[in-house]
Amino acid sequence: MTGRGSEEQQTTRVIRAYQAATLAVALFSALWAVIFAINGLPAVAIAESYPVTIALVCFVLVSQGKFGLVNLVVQISFLAFTIGFCLMFDVPETGSPRVTHLFLPVLGMLGYLNHLRHPSRLQFAIIASSLVAFVVLHAADLRLPFAEPLPPELRIVGIWMNPTIATLVFCSTIYILQKRLSAPGGMARDLMRAMRRGELTLAYQPQVDRKGKVIGAEALLRWNHPTRGAIAPTTFIPAAEEVGLMPILGGFVLEEALTTLARWQKDPRTKGLTLSVNVSASQFNESDFCAVVRGLLTRHAVDPGHLQLELTESVLIAGLEPVARKMADLTALEIRFSLDDFGTGFSSLAYLRSLPVAELKIDRSFVASITESDRDAALVRSIRALARDLGLRTVAEGVEMPAQFAFLHDIGCDVFQGWLFGRAMPLDEFETSLSAPPRLPATVPLRPARTAKG
Repeated sequence: MTGRGSEEQQTTRVIRAYQAATLAVALFSALWAVIFAINGLPAVAIAESYPVTIALVCFVLVSQGKFGLVNLVVQISFLAFTIGFCLMFDVPETGSPRVTHLFLPVLGMLGYLNHLRHPSRLQFAIIASSLVAFVVLHAADLRLPFAEPLPPELRIVGIWMNPTIATLVFCSTIYILQKRLSAPGGMARDLMRAMRRGELTLAYQPQVDRKGKVIGAEALLRWNHPTRGAIAPTTFIPAAEEVGLMPILGGFVLEEALTTLARWQKDPRTKGLTLSVNVSASQFNESDFCAVVRGLLTRHAVDPGHLQLELTESVLIAGLEPVARKMADLTALEIRFSLDDFGTGFSSLAYLRSLPVAELKIDRSFVASITESDRDAALVRSIRALARDLGLRTVAEGVEMPAQFAFLHDIGCDVFQGWLFGRAMPLDEFETSLSAPPRLPATVPLRPARTAKG
């Protein structure tokens, strides 16, 4: 499955947007707390410190990548705060209507956006509560017996400020909803239909050892549209990421991959093959991912040792410790993990020692220029040396020319993948190709890997 680079960029943009929003809320609420304190309203100032605290907590959760939890905390906390503030302080007076409740429809709209990504009864209840509370607070003069109405001079400011801010946020939410339901959303709906109609399939690209023997394959998702023909993964994967469909697509890929492994286990020619599957950050970080994998392994009666999950460092959006625990749980089942696109990120070395990774995949961008760029060649040697010292297997992807293979073979790479050995192909074609004898490019010297310089 391609589109991993765009997934990481999308994740980074989402984190920054959430962080900016939480800091803006914290700053806005803190400003009001100061204003209320200066005007001798300590109870209101203390109340305004509540959203400041919630916003800062959400900033920490966002930095850890816990978006689902952040959305629920924000909605429940601010729903309670808005209702409480309206009943205690923002009570209607003659010539001064209640205005804080105007944020409730905005809260409901934000809840709906989250409901599109992760539908749940709790989310629906929050949306309904926001809308019902808005109607009740707007239509009825409800207040607590011990309410402390805001002084007129501050209410005048709020009467203009709160509706203005609520309107701006509401318009922004409408724009986001329009974007979500337009091109990416249309593509997403087509993807859902494609899964039901059998338009999505897996293609299998051979992985060979140092002798040219096929030892496994990488499963790659393909979409053959009935009218538009083959749609590139670089087109539909970003659309799926945009609307939160990657866990569903990833589940489809895992289901198909394990069906293939179950088929291979029954054939003496293929029972020793491994199958690599790309797992997106959003799929891996789903709370039930381990349970889903266990269930699939049990249902298909597949040997977990033949399944390899490929991850990129974008999974660490959830934090190093929870990711390491989840990987350890699956490694205990004998599933192996591969660190994909190694060398393209910034934190690979920092977390490599903490994750139970079995192999490193050298990114194709390095492989493409190893015969032309001394710097890229040196980087690949370093990656190979690091993997050797850590006892990890090295996989080179994107091998297209004999000279590239010769270089990678010479420095000791263990597994090779690329057009030089076979394109991604349908399952039947891949299985037929296994009958061909192992074949190495003529320029490859069949000698042991060098120990010097990796």
